[in-house]
Amino acid sequence: QVQLVESGGGLVQPGGSLRLSCSASGSALIINTMGWYRQAPGKERELVADMASGGRTNYAVSVKGRFTISRDNAKKTVSLQMNGLKPEDTAVYSCYANAYIGSWLHHYWGQGTRVTVSS
Repeated sequence: QVQLVESGGGLVQPGGSLRLSCSASGSALIINTMGWYRQAPGKERELVADMASGGRTNYAVSVKGRFTISRDNAKKTVSLQMNGLKPEDTAVYSCYANAYIGSWLHHYWGQGTRVTVSS
């Protein structure tokens, strides 16, 4: 079992920056992919960015050039640097990770941290 804990959310003005961090604990298993999803009110949850253990990344088109994901495999942490924030970035951001236990891929979610972009 893996527990994911996020931090760094809050209220920021348009054009501002925030850095989200997520730490994994509770198991010595090897984590495959870590990343961030978000869900705005009335909308489906969407991928923001993720990174495989080998370093390959994916970004939502809406955040390319503004957000940067980073990961430390040894520390089992993942961070999301968010610059040039827009009101449409307002959402609950959740850390995600998956890992193989035997032949079965397990999925893990953090409880989420709220980001509000407003004047």
